[in-house]
Amino acid sequence: MFQQSLFGFGQSADIDVVLDGVENRKSADIKTEEGKKERHLLYYDGETVSGKVNITLKKPGSKLEHQGIKIEFIGQIDLFYDRGNHHEFTSLVKDLARPGELMQNTAYGFEFLNVEKPFESYTGSNVRLRYFLRVTIVRRISDIVKEVDIVVHTLSSYPDTNNSIKMEVGIEDCLHIEFEYNKSKYHLKDVIVGKIYFLLVRIKIKHMEIAIIKRETTGSGVSIGPNSYLENETIAKYEIMDGAPVKGESIPIRVFLAGYDLTPTMRDINKKFSVRYYLNLVLMDDEDRRYFKQQEITLWRKGEKSRKGGGTAQSPTMNMPSHLVSGDHIRRDPNVDSDADTTNAPSVESMKREIDSPSEVRSSDAGLDGSSAVQSPLEANPPLLSD
Repeated sequence: MFQQSLFGFGQSADIDVVLDGVENRKSADIKTEEGKKERHLLYYDGETVSGKVNITLKKPGSKLEHQGIKIEFIGQIDLFYDRGNHHEFTSLVKDLARPGELMQNTAYGFEFLNVEKPFESYTGSNVRLRYFLRVTIVRRISDIVKEVDIVVHTLSSYPDTNNSIKMEVGIEDCLHIEFEYNKSKYHLKDVIVGKIYFLLVRIKIKHMEIAIIKRETTGSGVSIGPNSYLENETIAKYEIMDGAPVKGESIPIRVFLAGYDLTPTMRDINKKFSVRYYLNLVLMDDEDRRYFKQQEITLWRKGEKSRKGGGTAQSPTMNMPSHLVSGDHIRRDPNVDSDADTTNAPSVESMKREIDSPSEVRSSDAGLDGSSAVQSPLEANPPLLSD
């Protein structure tokens, strides 16, 4: 809110926005730029946003001259390294009052009917996507402005077919393992179930872990370049083996996603940013050399059967966001090789030696849009053949 005019006079009125259905509507947390959490009312795509704007004069008996009062519903992307520009993808305006004078406290009703909210609210390392209402009392010298944020979640639904991920990786004549994850697409409360099977072990492995890595790519066209940024964050890390494995040994994997701060996978959001998730399998030998293989997975937000507030629960297949990947609505970047749609047929690849930590990645190490795993070959060995 604008607190002070150019001539040092404080504002003469307070603005308060009260949204309809506050008692029954759910709320959700979202991070601020400083990393703190704020809680706001939760909305979905296609829901109406309505309420009242209350304007209270600070001095009873005084009057407030204005050039009009309006309210805006705005969806906006802010890139933290380009703060001078705000990229609006949704902008709706309603006039509340014509130019005139306010002689007393006044309330105005407003309604934005069936508003499109195509993307999910998000705050990351280098980007923020937010939805907010902005009330403006237009004045000759200084406007009085009030902003109120809301949180938007995008719902999606996947068909029953969800291919597992199965792959054989290794280092020629040294190590040959097969890993399998039960699915390639997981909802945010899902459980990742898998196993690691050792086919050949000729190096002394002493430790194995699995991590969930979030990769945020921001910039023009979401491609790696001078005006783009790539940020990796390790969301969770599990030790799944301690000690030397032997040939034929099988190690189970079970990772519960519900306890972590995850978002749906976001691809090329308004050509400004992407958020993708990877499972990172890391093995360490007795000389502390680390070998790893990253596998992309797709995360999605599951629609609830019923929901309080806003009337009837929205069908999760309605207004399917085009940036989410579903079984029937696939939007694929031809320059991106996604591991998330691997079929059951196992492939054979070389494992990689970790030189730079995957969580500390330079743009030059990644593929066109950061989609390829940040890996450098251990040596120029051909991949192993399946036993």
